[in-house]
Amino acid sequence: MDNDLHSDSPDSFAEAQVSDQKPRIIAIANQKGGVGKTTTTINLATALAAVRKRVLVLDLDPQGNASTGLGIEQAERQINAYHVMIGEATLDEAILDTVIPGLSVVSSGVDLSGAEIELIEFEDRLFRLKSALAGQLEGYDYVLIDCPPALGLLTVNALNAADAVLVPLQCEFFALEGVSHLVRTIDRIKKAYNPDLEIQGIVLTMFDSRNNLSEAVATDVREFFGDIVYDTVIPRNVRVSEAPSYGKPVLLYDTACAGSQAYIHLASEVLKREKMLAI
Repeated sequence: MDNDLHSDSPDSFAEAQVSDQKPRIIAIANQKGGVGKTTTTINLATALAAVRKRVLVLDLDPQGNASTGLGIEQAERQINAYHVMIGEATLDEAILDTVIPGLSVVSSGVDLSGAEIELIEFEDRLFRLKSALAGQLEGYDYVLIDCPPALGLLTVNALNAADAVLVPLQCEFFALEGVSHLVRTIDRIKKAYNPDLEIQGIVLTMFDSRNNLSEAVATDVREFFGDIVYDTVIPRNVRVSEAPSYGKPVLLYDTACAGSQAYIHLASEVLKREKMLAI
């Protein structure tokens, strides 16, 4: 796939595009690690950019995998999400362009790992990110926040700043238990701090059609959560796993693979839901 991701007439996307001046902020969250959260963030962002949406990825995970997966070198991360969170830099100063047209990123740095402790000193510690984003997102259609695999202050800041949450859920035995905990946290945030927060959807990841457990988990999740579970399922796919080591989303690394096609379909579903929510 070349760098010009823009497509003039992708039927499945064109019908779903949303024209809303205020950008939608979507937190990609799950307190469990290794569920495909970062992979979902960077590939969903890439797919949205491919249909001419202006997208900002905010890497709020101290591991910085979203930054790496979008080709941002360590040397480029001198001003990053940490500096924005503690007020040492503006959002605009931290934004970096990627090779993908229409897709920018605020990178993560190693300093972010200590932000949980530093934020305790701030009276507005639960709303640092919301304040940093206020009035700074002109021109963007979507902001995707890659949250750390924990329900600490960084994730709470993301949920307080977000309009909606997208939850990647790995098809494994303890999946329901983990996501139920997250949903309770989202409900508490909604009641206490951010009444407009909603779950945009749950996406099943790392699905292995050869594994009966994957089928059983998918069935249980759909029965428990109903329509908020996306129809699209992200399969286990070698190309998806390989892509980050090349600093590329899988949509750039191998457009035709099953993983890429799944994220294209997921982006279409996300846009359709956004259109429904805007009505």
